[in-house]
Amino acid sequence: MHHASARHNATARTGIWFVGARGSVASTATVGLAAIADGQAPPTGCVTAREPFASAGLPAFADLVVGGHDISSVTMTKRAECLVETGMIGPRLFAATHDALERADAEVRPGYDPHGSHADGSHADRPQTESQQAVAERLAADIASFQDRHDLARVVVIDLSSTEPPVVPAPEHDDVDALLVALADPARAVLPASSVSAYAAILAGAAYAAFTPSAGMGLPALTRLARERGIPVAGQDGKTGQTWLRTVLAPAFAARGLKVLSWAGTNLLGGGDGATLADPDAVRSKLASKNRGLTALTGSDTTPLHIDNVPDLGDTKVAWDHVHVEGFLGSRLTLQTTWSAHDSMLAAPLVLDLARLLALAHAAGISGPVPELGFFFKDPWGSDVHDAADQARAVEEWVRGTAAQVGR
Repeated sequence: MHHASARHNATARTGIWFVGARGSVASTATVGLAAIADGQAPPTGCVTAREPFASAGLPAFADLVVGGHDISSVTMTKRAECLVETGMIGPRLFAATHDALERADAEVRPGYDPHGSHADGSHADRPQTESQQAVAERLAADIASFQDRHDLARVVVIDLSSTEPPVVPAPEHDDVDALLVALADPARAVLPASSVSAYAAILAGAAYAAFTPSAGMGLPALTRLARERGIPVAGQDGKTGQTWLRTVLAPAFAARGLKVLSWAGTNLLGGGDGATLADPDAVRSKLASKNRGLTALTGSDTTPLHIDNVPDLGDTKVAWDHVHVEGFLGSRLTLQTTWSAHDSMLAAPLVLDLARLLALAHAAGISGPVPELGFFFKDPWGSDVHDAADQARAVEEWVRGTAAQVGR
């Protein structure tokens, strides 16, 4: 373990290692972090900026250092520039954070793309002679080197990479010993890319959050390994907009004794997410994640949901919902909502929150899934609570108790 003396100091310098560091969410989070740390912008939208989080001894925004992996050659600065052109980031803010973006991008290392290039950036036109174990060790070495260079007490890995199709189950996903044997075999690729990154986080001793619906650390063997190695993990799939609103409204109908008959939804989005989710395999992961909580909260199995790629919308996401409810004496009530926002602006502050909260969990010696962080996720690990208000109370209680434990 690096920097053992800082193990129980949650406020020490902390690294955020983004998987998908050159994407819109990571670039927006990096701009926001630099702006907040420098006093250029208030931390509006950051849960951890309010009490009881603000006095819980979390790392200061100025003590967070950004690095990451990506398979893209488009720099964070260039990505942020594109977001300026779409009107999402103001030109003044971009100018004020330009140097911070350049510094963060200098910390980005080639990621693992099993279909295109290897972790060292070379292309897959040569015979595959490298095991996934070797790939994960190299990714972990990147994280460890980042931690050493910046004298960080700990690193939090956050997966923001493109959504993968649902993973094809394999016996090795449930058995740690069998998984380790398979990982060492160059002829096998038993893990999807997101899970190779999660395994690398374990090898590096880094806390981990899955902000996407991809498998990541969610495979039972990896979750078990994280618990055994003292690594706190949180997931899965960030609850940023439409799903958050649904988990606020659905409990309200239940509290009034009203019966939800159906809850239909449509998402329109462009940008990288829209293109990724135009793939029918990848979209299955997202649809399952978005619908699971709603089905649990309403008891209705009529919750059709569509996601459509509308390229000209860019990073703007539009979500429509039509809710049909049965009331007193069989009367009917209809609620329609329209939600429109820059998706990365919803996600970025939550990503910064997760980095700060997982730093606290790491300092407290918590291992395995942290169910109280379910507030941030559509499909929370270790928890079947989906009600947004219940989740908000749970994370507040957790941060008070954990901060008190670390402070002792």
